Amino acid sequence: MESRSRYAEAGVDIDKANRLVEEIKRLVKSTPRQGVISDIGGFSGLFALDLSSYRTPVLCATTDGVGTKIKLAVLYGKHRGIGIDLVAMCVNDLIVCGAQPLFFLDYLAFGRLEEEIYLELLSGIAEGCREADCALLGGETAEMPGMYPPGEYDGAGFAVGVVDRDRIIDGSEVSVGDVLLGLASNGLHANGFSLVRKIILEELALDLEKEIPELGGVLGEELLRPTRIYVKAVLNLLHRGAPLKAMAHITGGGFYDNLSRVLPRGVRAVIEKSSWKRPPIFDFLKEHGRVSEEEMYRVFNCGIGFVLVVPEEGVEEVEAVCRGLGEKIYRLGVVEAAPEDSPKVVLV
Repeated sequence: MESRSRYAEAGVDIDKANRLVEEIKRLVKSTPRQGVISDIGGFSGLFALDLSSYRTPVLCATTDGVGTKIKLAVLYGKHRGIGIDLVAMCVNDLIVCGAQPLFFLDYLAFGRLEEEIYLELLSGIAEGCREADCALLGGETAEMPGMYPPGEYDGAGFAVGVVDRDRIIDGSEVSVGDVLLGLASNGLHANGFSLVRKIILEELALDLEKEIPELGGVLGEELLRPTRIYVKAVLNLLHRGAPLKAMAHITGGGFYDNLSRVLPRGVRAVIEKSSWKRPPIFDFLKEHGRVSEEEMYRVFNCGIGFVLVVPEEGVEEVEAVCRGLGEKIYRLGVVEAAPEDSPKVVLV
C-alpha cells in the first residue's frame, strides 16, 4: 500500500485508473460488432474475422492523431469532438481503398488523468465508432507526470478494416473524362491547426467564447466541429456496386497532396473552385490571416472533406445515394490528360 501511495504522490493514481475501467466497459459495449470476443481489461483485444464473405481478404490498417487542435479543445474546455476526430481520421483513411472498418483502438496520454476530460474523450470515441460501425476494441491510457502541463493531453487512434483483394480501389483505373465529386466537410476537421492557432490566438488574440457574426456563432464551437465520418456513404456505394475508381480523404496537404496520391500517371484533376461555396471559417482565416489562395487549398479542406472519382455514367447514381444519406455532394471537376510536367492537381 505504501508503494502505491508514493506512486500517487509522484503523480500516477492507479486506483483512479482502475475505477474508470467500469465506465470504459460501458462505452465499449455501446459499440458492438460481430467478431469481438474479448472484454476490456485484458492485455490485448481479440477479434474473430469472419472470412465467409471474402474470397481473398486483405487487412487494412491506419493510424492518426488530431494534432494541435487539442490545444484549442483544452482552452475551450470541450473534448468530445476530439474523440470523434480520432476515429474519423483513421476510418476515413481506411475506406479510401474500399475497406470496411472492423475495429478501433485509442491511445490517450495525460500529465495527470482528469476524469471528466477522459470520459468526455471516450464518449466521443464511442460515438465515432458507432457512426463508423466499428468496434471499440481496446486502448491504452497513460498518466505521465511532467510530460504534459496540467489539463493537457495527447491522443492517437488506430483502426483495422478488411477488403477483398480484387475489390481494392487504388486509382489505377482512373481515366480521362472521369468526374470528381466532393462530399462536404464539417468545417476545418483536424488539420491546419498550427496555422489556425497562430492566426486566432497569436495574431488576432481572439477569445474562443467570442461570437463572430460572419461565422454565425461562437468561435470555439466553429473551430472545434468534429471531423465528418464518411463510412456510411462510401460503404453504401460499394455495396450497391457503384463505379468508384478512386477516393481521397482531404486532410493535411489539402487537395494538392491528397488527390495526387490516388491519380495514375498521365492524368490530372482539374477542380473548379466555384463548384461549391466555401464555408465562412475558411474565408475568415484567409482574410484575417493573410493566407494566399494556393496555400488555403494546400493546408485546409476548404469545405470538401472527401473526394470520389467516378465515370460520367455513374455520377447520377452516386449523387442520389449520397444525398439520400444526408451528404452534401458537389461536382468539382473532371480528370484530364496531363501535359508533360503538369501538376497532378489544378484548381481553376
